[in-house]
Formats: sequence, C-alpha cells, structure tokens
Amino acid sequence: MGGWAIAVHGGAGVDPNLPAERQEQTKQLLTRVLNLGIDALRSSVSAIDVVELVVRELESDPLFNSGRGSALTENGTVEMEASIMDGAGRRCGAVSGLTTVKNPVSLARLVMDKSPHSYLAFSGAEKFAKEMGVETVENEYFITQDNVEMLKLAKEAGSIVFDYRIPKAGYETCGTGVQSPIHMNGLPISIYAPETVGCVVVDSQGRCAAATSTGGLLNKRMGRIGDSPLIGAGTYACDICGVSCTGEGEAIIRGTLAREVGAVMEYKGLGLQEAVDFVIKERLDEGKAGLIAVSNTGEVAYGFNCVGMFRGCATQNGFMEVGIWD
Repeated sequence: MGGWAIAVHGGAGVDPNLPAERQEQTKQLLTRVLNLGIDALRSSVSAIDVVELVVRELESDPLFNSGRGSALTENGTVEMEASIMDGAGRRCGAVSGLTTVKNPVSLARLVMDKSPHSYLAFSGAEKFAKEMGVETVENEYFITQDNVEMLKLAKEAGSIVFDYRIPKAGYETCGTGVQSPIHMNGLPISIYAPETVGCVVVDSQGRCAAATSTGGLLNKRMGRIGDSPLIGAGTYACDICGVSCTGEGEAIIRGTLAREVGAVMEYKGLGLQEAVDFVIKERLDEGKAGLIAVSNTGEVAYGFNCVGMFRGCATQNGFMEVGIWD
C-alpha cells in the first residue's frame, strides 16, 4: 500500500472575477477541513468515517452549497441530497429531498448502515431521519441572505442556474484579472459560484471511500434530483478507487462519471490521473464538470473542464495542495 490520501472539493465552475477575499475564504475552509481529515487519518480512522467527518464539516459552513447555505428551489426553500460509498464491499447510502436534516451525509451513512436500502428520498427519508434520531432543524436554518438575493436574480432572468451567489464587493480585486462574464448553462453571469461539496479518501489499509453533498441547482423545480446522490454518477467507491464529482448534474448523470473512472482503471489499465483525464475529456460531451479521486495505492488526482474548481488534497508522504484555478 502507498499510504493514505485525501481530496476535498467545494464545486467546479468558478467565476473568474471571484473577489480575492472570497478566494481566501474558500481556501481557508478547504485547508481547515483537509487538516481535519489528515488528523483523523493519522489517528487510523477508517476511510468511510473520514469522508463523513469532512463532509459534515462542509455542510455546517454556509460558504459552499450543501447543508447550511444550500441553493434555493423555485419556492425559496431548500431540498438537499447526499450520498456516501464504502469501497469495501461497495456498500452505499443516499438521500434526496431533505428539508430538515442538519447533516444529509450522515443520514446517507445511516441508510447504508441501518437500513436494508441504498436510497431514501423526500418524506420517506425524513421519516427515517426521525426514527434514527438525527438532528433536525427548521428549513430556515439552511437559507442565507446571499442565496435569497441570488434566487431573486435568477427569477428575474427566468433561468435555472448553477449555484451562483452574489459577491458583496470587490470584482476589482479578482485574482485572475478577467473582466468579462462567463457563460454556463446558456446564461451569461458575472457572479460568484460555489457548488457541491465532496470528499474522497484512501486510508492506510488501502480502503477507499467517497461522499458528496449538495443543495442542487438554484431556482430548480421542486423534486429535482441531481447527480450527487446517484451512485456511479456523482459518487463512487470500490476496491481500487474513490470518486466525487461536481458540476452540471445532468451531464454527470448521462456520463456515469464517477463509475467511469473506476471502469477505465479496471478495463483499460489506466492509472488514476490518466483515468480522470480520460473521463473528463471523453465522457462529458459538452457538459462542464470536475471530480476528485484517490486510488488504493495512495494516489490522489483531480480534473475539470471548466473555469476552476475549489479543491484540496494531501497524501501521507507530505504532499498538500489547496487551489481554485488551473
């Protein structure tokens, strides 16, 4: 075995005019959760426990689109979804349509560990949460003023958009110096874009795990389900790798993106980074997305075909990186 490795993400597709202050905030959060995972791995915590621990922390911070800070539906409410997968035996759990569960990833873990099912949604998932005694809060807990303002803008534009939020100030301080707006999903935008969160881990025993959590698209239809809770699309782990995806959910679903990384490693004999690069290039068609991945030999990799991805990664040999741009 090559030792442990960990990667985290906070979404792919970043406004090139992202103010420097926001960039620093995201890097600080990614560094904090990365160190949380590193400390756990150094204490011999299992891969599946580490991915849950890290994603819970991301869900509890409103900076990214998961848990508190989730994107709002067309009705101005929050519907969250998450999944988790243990590569050992390909055990998995997923949830959708959550409106009161404080940490969706932990309910997904309970679906995996405490139910005969792999996926629960909406009222059934909420009922299961009550039976399991997980912490619940009012829907208002998840709603931030940034997202209220962004929903208003999306409705004025008449569009369903990715999880974009309005920066409070500071385009002139943008680290990239790009002045023109970017285009995604057919909508020209010049606003800040945090997204889905995820974590992948291989522990010192070579066990891989992955978890992903999101509030989904801003101004989405009630009941819309994206890639994040879909095993093989937004999340996948097996005996050779763990993968978490982010970006255009519908494109990720069509390409079964997370599973494809493991498939080309297994059937084409590609290494981890080669597999990630192949999948990003060949399986997204015209979609925009990114992903993070680890292998059972302690490798870590990431890839994206859009403007930036909030990410961080570290390995047992001392390598550590936190970044946004290429």
